[in-house]
Amino acid sequence: MNIRIATRKSPLALWQANFVKQQLLAAHPNLTVELIPMVTKGDVLLDSPLSKIGGKGLFVKQLEQAILNNEADIAVHSIKDIPAEFPEGLMLATICQRDEVRDAFVSNQYANLDQLPNGAIVGTSSLRRQCQLRAKYPHLQIKELRGNVGTRLAKLDNNEYDAIILASVGLKRLALEHRIKQYIDINLILPAVGQGAIGIETRSNDECLLSLLAPLDDNHSRQCIIAERAMNKALQGGCQVPIACYSQLNNDTLTLQGFVGCVDGSQIIRAELKGPASQAEQLGHNLAKQLLNQGADKILRELIDE
Repeated sequence: MNIRIATRKSPLALWQANFVKQQLLAAHPNLTVELIPMVTKGDVLLDSPLSKIGGKGLFVKQLEQAILNNEADIAVHSIKDIPAEFPEGLMLATICQRDEVRDAFVSNQYANLDQLPNGAIVGTSSLRRQCQLRAKYPHLQIKELRGNVGTRLAKLDNNEYDAIILASVGLKRLALEHRIKQYIDINLILPAVGQGAIGIETRSNDECLLSLLAPLDDNHSRQCIIAERAMNKALQGGCQVPIACYSQLNNDTLTLQGFVGCVDGSQIIRAELKGPASQAEQLGHNLAKQLLNQGADKILRELIDE
């Protein structure tokens, strides 16, 4: 049997697709697996912030269409790029074991965020990061930064920025950990929903494929990410809204941290709760309610009305 993997063409996306390929072959040695690299709109439209042109769904829609058209069997994504809703007929079949969740501070001049001087230019296009950075470091100048990991590092090396913020896991997977000056504590910048985990999307009615993918699923990571995505879905969070959620599982107890903020960092609402991992989805919904009751509803309304 041959499995066709739809993937973006960026080096990080190809690393992730090859990782899934190797996992599949290890579990099922008689399979053949081929990659189908694709260029998505998110890879091409680099002149505008993602929040202005449709969000991270731009990175996955064409891969999803390839599955629906039977041009591919599965698609491999960074879970943080997957929108809350799936097209009819598709599902998140597999959540691979989660890796490093923290963001990374990368600079050629400074060792950490606290060393950055007044007016230093920090590159990130993530509203989640922008909000939390502005709240803690109002003296910094935040500048948009798009492109794949290599493109972003090249812009830093070309002195367009004093520092940039990237997901640590992407640098790790590309053997670029040596560029990381500081792993940013989650209490300073809470990670994106699903950050650090790879997800596999496929047809929800394909029992054969679902069976083949089952050994790649990590239940520990799944419970955490179900809770995070439930919170995000309940808040209708997307790239247009600074939202973050991170959950940790210890002895069947999930601890969830969530936040909603204004883009300018003037207001941040945080909440935390604990509960049984067996109720992961409900815990995510409850965390969303807690944030809304603390004033997140007002922030979200203002952002959506803009």
